[in-house]
Amino acid sequence: MFATRVFEKARSWLPLLPLLLMLAATYWLNLQVQPLPQAESQQRHDVDYYVDNFTATSLNILGQPRFILKAEKLWHYPDDDTTHLQMPHLTSLSPGRPPTLTTSLTGMLTSKGDEVYLYDEVHIVRPATADSLEQDFTTDYLHAIPDRDFAETDRAVVMSDKYNVINAVGMQLDNKAGTVKLLSHVRATHEPIPH
Repeated sequence: MFATRVFEKARSWLPLLPLLLMLAATYWLNLQVQPLPQAESQQRHDVDYYVDNFTATSLNILGQPRFILKAEKLWHYPDDDTTHLQMPHLTSLSPGRPPTLTTSLTGMLTSKGDEVYLYDEVHIVRPATADSLEQDFTTDYLHAIPDRDFAETDRAVVMSDKYNVINAVGMQLDNKAGTVKLLSHVRATHEPIPH
């Protein structure tokens, strides 16, 4: 009696057997068409190219030099699309003003190359003009946007000229407008102009 009940229950499931087999086959096929995991070489952080004694000149819409970026060495990582610089020199050229020179020990370019991040011993020289003395700026980090002739830092910065030394934290340097904005903790030392 017990065996008969089990047999009848099993028989009632028999019409579902093709459906269960089809589900199992679909699951197996799905596993077969899954994408393969990325190859180990694609996950590695390896340089795909480098350039020694790199120089690039960006032109304005009139075809005149706008800024020049030089570096002792440039190298690129494809996995994160970063370009790194050793001993970068950025020269900003503006009509009617002497060039502004920015140097550092290391740097990095954005993937489009329109922003430059400079690190370690960053030094900016803004030459004298008819209205102002030569100005020197030192910091350990600078974010520069050469097309806008603009640079900023949120770190400690020292600004100096022939008669002044100013320490601050944070700076916005706008060469186009000819302004410098020191953001906080500003302390100045002034040497009187000799008569």
